Amino acid sequence: MRFRHPDGTTVHLAYCTNVHPAETLEGVLAQLRDHCEPVRRRLGRDRLGIGLWLARDAAHALVTDPSALRGLRTELDRRGLEVVTINGFPYQGFGAEEVKYRVYKPDWADPERLDHTTALARVLAGLLPDDVTEGSISTLPLTWRTVLSAPPGSARADGTPAAERAETARARLAGLAERLDALAELTGRSIRVGLEPEPGCVVETTGDAIAPLTAIGHDRIGVCVDTCHLATSFEDPHTALDTLAGAGIPVVKSQLSAALHAEHPHLPEVRAALAAFDEPRFLHQTRTATSAGLRGTDDLGEALAGDTLPDAAPWRAHFHVPLHAAPDAPLTSTLPVLKAALTRLVGGQHPITHHLEVETYTWQALPPELRPRGRAQLADGIAAELALARDLLTDLGLKELP
Repeated sequence: MRFRHPDGTTVHLAYCTNVHPAETLEGVLAQLRDHCEPVRRRLGRDRLGIGLWLARDAAHALVTDPSALRGLRTELDRRGLEVVTINGFPYQGFGAEEVKYRVYKPDWADPERLDHTTALARVLAGLLPDDVTEGSISTLPLTWRTVLSAPPGSARADGTPAAERAETARARLAGLAERLDALAELTGRSIRVGLEPEPGCVVETTGDAIAPLTAIGHDRIGVCVDTCHLATSFEDPHTALDTLAGAGIPVVKSQLSAALHAEHPHLPEVRAALAAFDEPRFLHQTRTATSAGLRGTDDLGEALAGDTLPDAAPWRAHFHVPLHAAPDAPLTSTLPVLKAALTRLVGGQHPITHHLEVETYTWQALPPELRPRGRAQLADGIAAELALARDLLTDLGLKELP
């Protein structure tokens, strides 16, 4: 979906296909037929943006076979779909029965991460619509925090000192920037990559992104602002975005998502409601703001176990809940944080970013009674989320384009 900002530029809205598990190119093509086109039809649009997720094998097939890439582009056009952004965070296995910590591997100290992201950039350059010259990719925020938390002078299990591994990660990102420059010169398409701050990672907050990105110092490498992650870490959207702007860090894209919010986590009925969202597939990092700073656990189950996490103040859990359907009381969602962030992102004189992506990948991880029953209900839900995002954008003065 495209929108005209009052300044005359185009803002793109998509939904992320990581909600539809697929590891191969054949699986991606099936997604377009079984899920993406039905969502477009429900919205009554001739054209729908999708934030494509390509697992390693699918990306490899596309980057090594020009005919396969042309075939995907043809299929997108045939089904009224377009791609300006790619989710490059999960590498493979995102539809597995247990993802948890696996989603953070390989990290930016591993050569596979650089190779995969380069492949995604090459694919995206070939998929951009003819009238679009800029694409975006979101990626892992360097690595999970414990990978680089070894004491000074110590080494990881693979024998690599933590400081050396951190420097390797930064060097690989700098190398990626050089490859993106070369790709732009070759194709005329500018692809930018954004680190996606996430609770528990080395770059957990937008503020954590400033030092490594300043060290790289390249405008093709910036930040992807995920509004669920922003809320889970209790970041104020306006402060966060102002800080990034002050540091000269570009917001490459923003993922529109909402976290799970519990106002009174000390109450037994609230604990019981939260427990229904404690599921085995994904990590649901949980945070609370205390007078001593942010406190948290790696997963919701840990927070619910005894007195692991202080419960005198609200909790937020990294669980992407549907934008249009907040959980029943006593829980709610952080949709107000999303709205505040969106106002700052595109409600000003000029957009801070032109790429927006609804990213609710947890539909099948919801409590059983809230899960969609079949493809039709899933398409209904995704279309409802996009309709809500569309209404928020038009309320901010943007005009929906055909």
